[in-house]
Amino acid sequence: MIHYQLCCEADHEFDGWFKDSDNFDRQVVRRLVSCPVCASTEIRRALMAPGIRKKGRASAPNSAPVIEAETGLPVTPPPAAAQSTGGVIPDQVRAALHKLRAEVEKNCDYVGPNFAEEARRIHHGEAPARGIYGESTKAEAEALADDGIGVAQIPWLPRADS
Repeated sequence: MIHYQLCCEADHEFDGWFKDSDNFDRQVVRRLVSCPVCASTEIRRALMAPGIRKKGRASAPNSAPVIEAETGLPVTPPPAAAQSTGGVIPDQVRAALHKLRAEVEKNCDYVGPNFAEEARRIHHGEAPARGIYGESTKAEAEALADDGIGVAQIPWLPRADS
């Protein structure tokens, strides 16, 4: 395994573990490596200091990272505070939510506060079938679900570039 300090086009720094340098290069070309802060896939190696172990000091037991099978990237557990309080979003989840937001904005129509009304119109064939997103109250979302109209609430993070 090889450890790299990485940097995205927005200069966010993070680290990653790879089988070897060729594996890193292949993943970057295929855009499988993304920034945990902004989800950018424009990744490069950052300058990093060599890791030199002090004499007589063994490496920590069980320090091998857990590697995700598909990407070969390490799976970093959320900080203890996030596990107990739910207050911190782990970097991988944050990156996934940024990617999800980008895909929704790219492929769906924003209907604003008219979400429930437009979802009903689409369901009844009064408007063209398409993906939409917008705002609704909890009561409106429950009424849509009760009527068999599929909706999902997505945690909407602020844009990474804002």
